[in-house]
Amino acid sequence: MTEAAPPSSQPSSITYSGYLSLDDLLAAQHPLSDQHDEMLFVIIHQTKELWLKQILHEVALAQSLVRVGDLVPAYKSLARVSRIQSVMTMSWDILATMTPADYLRFRGVLGSSSGFQSDQFRRFEAALGLKDARFLRFHEDRPEAHAALKAAIDAPSLYDDALSQLAIAGLPVPVEVLNRDVSQPYEPSEAVEAAWLEVYRDTERWWPFYQLAEKLVDLDDALLTWRHKHVVTVERIIGRRRGTGGTDGVGYLTETLQRRCFPELWSLRTKL
Repeated sequence: MTEAAPPSSQPSSITYSGYLSLDDLLAAQHPLSDQHDEMLFVIIHQTKELWLKQILHEVALAQSLVRVGDLVPAYKSLARVSRIQSVMTMSWDILATMTPADYLRFRGVLGSSSGFQSDQFRRFEAALGLKDARFLRFHEDRPEAHAALKAAIDAPSLYDDALSQLAIAGLPVPVEVLNRDVSQPYEPSEAVEAAWLEVYRDTERWWPFYQLAEKLVDLDDALLTWRHKHVVTVERIIGRRRGTGGTDGVGYLTETLQRRCFPELWSLRTKL
């Protein structure tokens, strides 16, 4: 066997800007007005989409591991997602430096565009179990985005795969839950809550599932924190006016605070 060649001493043709496609990335901001603050608005939302891309990348890996029962290796990606969510939440503080007067100077150029239409955010929600096919209509003019969102809605969620592993381990998850139509919103189950209660009442025996459950709660907690900060920031900037996408603005966003991706992991705590 021949020895591997030593690393080349020749300068690499790969540069920092080339590797990161910085010319394309930094040329992707196209404010529609001459107002100073619109650039911040664009960059905040583009950054959010980049982080969502990474989140989807991590969730896909975590879910593939959970699906085959490799729970412990999945923890790293799930923890990373929670950290990314924290960074996304902090970005609202940057946007909040924009006053109502600043925003109103360019709001008119936004038309009906809205973060409500983010296909990546809806894919993230779907991956966690919050399925809503009504959002597909916002992407009919973008076939790839539409197909990706539909695939996420039609596929088992991370929670579906976690429940399947609970059943494989011998915990009493009902067959009707395991065989449900995964494209539909998940409905809380007392039997599923009871299965998770077994895990939480004997954490040493079920340690991998207990840790998985807490990682899932971290995701849900971080999503709720992000939503809450979104509500506060929107109300601070536009009050209770309707959103650019036609939603009820703060009213709609406040309603989303009631959603839970993993409902039994919250409700069981009352019964411990």
